Amino acid sequence: MKDWVINLTVVLSDGRIIKTRRRPRKSSAGYNLNSLFVGSEGTLGIITEATLKLAVIPEQYSVAVVTFPTIRDAAAAAAGVMQTGIPVAAMEIMDEVQMRVINLGGATKPRVWKESPTLFFKFSGTKEGVKDNISRVRKIAASNKGGDFEFARDAAEQQLLWSARKESLWSMLSLRKSGDDVWSTDVAVPFSRLADIIEVSKREMDELGLFASILGHVGDGNFHESIMYNKNVPGERQKVEACVKNMVKRALDMDGTCTGEHSIGWGKKESLLWEVGPETLAVMASVKKAFDPKWILNPGKIIDVPWENTAYPGANTAVTPNRIVKDLA
Repeated sequence: MKDWVINLTVVLSDGRIIKTRRRPRKSSAGYNLNSLFVGSEGTLGIITEATLKLAVIPEQYSVAVVTFPTIRDAAAAAAGVMQTGIPVAAMEIMDEVQMRVINLGGATKPRVWKESPTLFFKFSGTKEGVKDNISRVRKIAASNKGGDFEFARDAAEQQLLWSARKESLWSMLSLRKSGDDVWSTDVAVPFSRLADIIEVSKREMDELGLFASILGHVGDGNFHESIMYNKNVPGERQKVEACVKNMVKRALDMDGTCTGEHSIGWGKKESLLWEVGPETLAVMASVKKAFDPKWILNPGKIIDVPWENTAYPGANTAVTPNRIVKDLA
């Protein structure tokens, strides 16, 4: 989304209203306030208007699906597509557990999916271009142990083939029983390390007896893990927390990031410190203080609220430096 933002109208903490820039698609005038506010999780200002770029609707769309024996084979095929420069509108990976979850959820019936690691592709462009790109991707998949390669011939088939991707999270949520919760988290790594981190993370979940599925935006090296656990079972949530922490540390060891999309919020502030270090975090805190000296905008997200600024008007709770919510009433 950030790459599609031309300008923003933002209300600052003191009530001033600013425009981040004008309307040209390209500008190098001043600081890049667009990216600063888009990435701030509401901690620096309230966005009230956004002007976005528009794109031409392509002449042709299509969707393709192909299965593989292992996640590593699927990742190798995806790497081949990227290295040859074939333009794909989307390239997603789902593991065998996620494919089983979709079958169990039943949202894509009567379609039954093969429960193997699977790549999903979207293509767009001219009719001839899409046809050629599908053919090239098909050859790359076959050279990396890909199984049956299905591609959509019309809009109805596109919707059917993409339905597994669209229903992935909802299928997991539909399997919850009494006491169950689903923890969804993400990290991102250099593309060359994606298969490594997925394999190790899956192995750890299996060894701990946790039910978890993988979905990844493979072109970005970004993957999501959905972990189902029962909050009423002693120690179950602690297992999940430990696994998520280990996954973040692996990503950072691979020169990745603690989150590609989900952001920091409350839950990954410690991970942010590991990733950027105390000096960089201090710079972020100084930016927060400059924009919001009273700490009234989404307090406690990304940066801990300094103790002296917690009694903001109208609040009856506050976040202490050690992240404990304190009753101020």
